[in-house]
Amino acid sequence: MRAPRGALLGAAALALAGTGALATAPADGHYDGTLCVTVAAAPASCGAAEVGLSADSLARVRVSDITFQLWLYPSRVSVVVMHGNMQIHEFESAYAWQGPSLQFADVAKNTRYEVRLGERKP
Repeated sequence: MRAPRGALLGAAALALAGTGALATAPADGHYDGTLCVTVAAAPASCGAAEVGLSADSLARVRVSDITFQLWLYPSRVSVVVMHGNMQIHEFESAYAWQGPSLQFADVAKNTRYEVRLGERKP
């Protein structure tokens, strides 16, 4: 019997719930990165991203003309997705830093995100 749609994602979000911690976040600055998006059980779709981390717990992930604004709190991340000046989506999630990768999920849309940081820019 297959798990209900989103059940695995919900379990992943619960696993991440206790792990959101800024203490393990990489240094503030600008990075070349990769954004990977996984919808349901489909393979991840990844592409180049520009990533900015700031001391005020704000991360910006830009892919072409789409920007993810991430407010990283101790136990959750608030995500606002912008297309230019227009907000196109908003959600909250648990999150986790796994080395230089930030992982979070939009449970309602059955979507997982991973922001992989590359080299820090000077």
